[in-house]
Amino acid sequence: MTYTAPPAFTTRPNLVGTFGMTASTHWLATASAQAVLERGGNAFDAAVAGAFVLHVVEPHLNGPGGDMTAVFATAAEPDRPVVLMGQGPAPAAATVEHYRAEGLDLVPGSGALAAAVPGAVDAWLLLLRDHGTWELADVLAYAIGYARDGHPLTARVAATIETVAELFTEHWPTSADRWLVDGAAPAPGSTVTNEAYARVLDGLVQAGGAVPAAAADAAPEAVAAVRRARVDAARTEWAEGLVARSVDAFVRTPHRHASGTDHAGVIRASDLAAFRASTEEAATVAFRGHVVAKTGAWGQGPALLEVLAMLDALPDELLDPSTVEGAHTVLEAQKLAMADREAYYGDHDVPLDRLLSAEYAAERRALIGPRASLELRPGSVGGAGRLPALRTEHDAGAASGVGEPTVGAFEAVAPVVPADDSAEGTEHGTDPVVAPTGEARGDTCHLDVVDRWGNIVSATPSGGWLQSSPTIPEIGFCLGSRLQMAWLEEGTASTLEPGKRPRTTLTPTLVLRDGEPVVALGSPGGDQQDQWQLLYLLRTIVGGWSPQQAIDAPALHTTSFPGSFWPRTWTPGGVVVEDRLGDDVIAGLEALGHRVTRSGDWSLGRLSSVTRDPATGVLGAAANPRGAQAYAAGR
Repeated sequence: MTYTAPPAFTTRPNLVGTFGMTASTHWLATASAQAVLERGGNAFDAAVAGAFVLHVVEPHLNGPGGDMTAVFATAAEPDRPVVLMGQGPAPAAATVEHYRAEGLDLVPGSGALAAAVPGAVDAWLLLLRDHGTWELADVLAYAIGYARDGHPLTARVAATIETVAELFTEHWPTSADRWLVDGAAPAPGSTVTNEAYARVLDGLVQAGGAVPAAAADAAPEAVAAVRRARVDAARTEWAEGLVARSVDAFVRTPHRHASGTDHAGVIRASDLAAFRASTEEAATVAFRGHVVAKTGAWGQGPALLEVLAMLDALPDELLDPSTVEGAHTVLEAQKLAMADREAYYGDHDVPLDRLLSAEYAAERRALIGPRASLELRPGSVGGAGRLPALRTEHDAGAASGVGEPTVGAFEAVAPVVPADDSAEGTEHGTDPVVAPTGEARGDTCHLDVVDRWGNIVSATPSGGWLQSSPTIPEIGFCLGSRLQMAWLEEGTASTLEPGKRPRTTLTPTLVLRDGEPVVALGSPGGDQQDQWQLLYLLRTIVGGWSPQQAIDAPALHTTSFPGSFWPRTWTPGGVVVEDRLGDDVIAGLEALGHRVTRSGDWSLGRLSSVTRDPATGVLGAAANPRGAQAYAAGR
């Protein structure tokens, strides 16, 4: 048996060039980042510019009140993958006892009680300070322009607003004021502005501008020091100025949460003041001559590394997700890794040396049987935590789906279905949808950049969706809902604890070969992010497919583990597939005991990537065709 041949045609060209490449989930972010490269900025300047644009143009998928993680490497130290940690912790008053006293058994999926400390903005500013070259005003000019002068609203943003319009009108009046036009969602293509957020960004620039300029004859080191000081001044303004004061004042008034009950938030200005983003060494494993770099186990990234370690010793034909045998093997390995995620991953000392070892991988690989497992089977490695009480969809009275649930079932609302026949906008699509319970489901953003010098970054911003919690009028955005990752059960690996980071699903990837970065990769999709990235890695590294071929290829993932998002359900043996996987393969999986849900032909995965060949200097980029919104650009 041989590996499935790649398709002869792709939906988009594999972009190649030698100057610089960008790929993201929105064309305006891609274009803005690429414009920075064209004007002499490096990959980090470009990524920060594109990220702030994403706050403005994909407000249903991320926002300044959310979080982000990135993995990057610099031209100066190409063999050292670094994690940028923009995941804020639980507020000081976010205790299990408080939430239980509020009558809750889960952290709600929306509302201020679900808010971790916003981490994204400070993380982006840290990246700019330490590795960028541009002044803050120039980097933020793109986002300020779109926020103040407006941008055309995509159909998916309009659809998201429509699904939650009744919630806004009845329970979140500040969000109604911000997003509704005469009580209804704005029309797709209409120009939308956010003057309040533009003023927030102006304030960051002004705080930096208060730092005296370097003397005209100053040495380059002195000029660079001033630039860094300006960025630090902006970071202080973000953490201690208008944003912190506005958050503190606003959340004290009770408002509706995904639980269907009203609560005040516990986050305070002091929580924002205490947080600063940071960098750390990446977790890595070797796979088929490559090194794959991810976040630590405070995120789900090492689950992908566990799967790669399990699969590395298997023959190529068992690593082909386009066949029954390959898809079965991949799904079973993912279940084992995700069981470990539930049992062990969190913001504490996780035994990654054991979890990522060859010996442990062999033990876990031996559990991959000829039929689909319907169990959650973590390994035995020591360390903190136990499995939480498991809830099926029947137990929770909710439907599972791809993406990140951001609004609970306040009222039943009709699903928004696009005009075309794709599955985008349906239960298992990757953009905001409405489940049968009326629960709206959201997603995330992604951005990859590589420049001609060899700097490269993969970043996944998320949280702070417009439907996460009520808009705070003074600042034009809302808080995120990442605390729903934390359990209110004592003794689990990710039990809610003040000052601890919720275990994030945000999981960008960097791939190295011979000590040089060669791929930056990522995808929105909540619990599915690493599952879809695994398909890309197998098809490109093992199958020899091009990046665009791998992104276009039919996707699948398992739901046979507890979801990270409210209401935290799982489907034992559950698999979601794109119909393009083929009737024969789907029937073969069902014959092996997998409980398959078909999601449509073009419904799963929103991958993008940039690539670099150190030997030739050739750069590449590819982006997801699903939803007709992601774009790659470069030359």
